[in-house]
Amino acid sequence: MTDRGFERIAFVASGADDAREARSKLAQRYGGVAVEDADVVVALGGDGMMLLTLHDLMGRNVPIYGMNRGSVGFLMNDFSEDDLPERLAAAERTVIHPLTMRARDRDNQVHVAKAINEVQLWRQTYQAAKLKIEVDGKPRLGELVCDGVLVATPTGSTAYNLSAHGPLLPLASPLLAMTPISPFRPRRWRGALLPDRAAVAIDVLEPEKRPVAAVADNTEFRDIKRVEIALDRKTNLVMLHDPGHGLDERILAEQFGW
Repeated sequence: MTDRGFERIAFVASGADDAREARSKLAQRYGGVAVEDADVVVALGGDGMMLLTLHDLMGRNVPIYGMNRGSVGFLMNDFSEDDLPERLAAAERTVIHPLTMRARDRDNQVHVAKAINEVQLWRQTYQAAKLKIEVDGKPRLGELVCDGVLVATPTGSTAYNLSAHGPLLPLASPLLAMTPISPFRPRRWRGALLPDRAAVAIDVLEPEKRPVAAVADNTEFRDIKRVEIALDRKTNLVMLHDPGHGLDERILAEQFGW
C-alpha cells in the first residue's frame, strides 16, 4: 500500500494491441480490481483513452494515472512496467474542471454534455456557418461566417484549439480560449480569451439553410440552433503525472516548440 492509500489499482486499456498487452502484464504483476472498487485507475493508451477514462469516471473523484501506449500521449506518462506503486505515490496531482454544453436543436430538444477539451460548433454541409456570439448576456459578435468556432479549456488548448491557431493556456490560468475555425467574415478576427467564469451563448443564424453540429469532446448533436457553454466548477477531475512532467510543464514546453 502506498502513502496515498492506492492499494486498489484498476487497469483500463484502449483497443490497441500494445495497450491490451500492457494491461495484462501490469494486472498480473500488481493485481487489479474493478474500476468501481479502485483507489486509482491506470489508463493505458493515448490521449483519446485518457479523455474516455476521465469521462467514464466523471463525478467520482478517482485519480487517473495514464501511461502512453498510443500515438500522441500528451496527457500521459511514459510507459514502464517497473515501480508502479512508487510512481503513483510520488505523482503530482492536477485537478481540472469540464465545460458543460447545453445545445438546443431545431426541434427545441435540449442536449447536455460535458467537455474536458473543448466545445465546438461545426458546419454540417458545404455552406459556411453563420453564428452570433454572446458573452455573459452581452452581444460580442453579431455575425461570424466560418466553418465553426470552439471554446477550449486550458487542458484542451493544446488539442484542436492549437491546430486551429488558438492560444496555449497555462493550466492554472483562469481563462477559456474562443477560437474561430476558418473564419471568413470578419476575416481578421482571431478569437478571444475569456475569463473562465464567463457564460458563452452561440446562436446559429439561418439554421435551416446552414445547419450546424455541436460537439462536446466526442459527443455530437446535429441541427443545433443555440449552444450555451460554461465551466462546471463543481466537478473535479484528477490526473496524476510523474514529477517534472505535469501538464503545466508540458504546456510551457509546447510554447517553445518541444
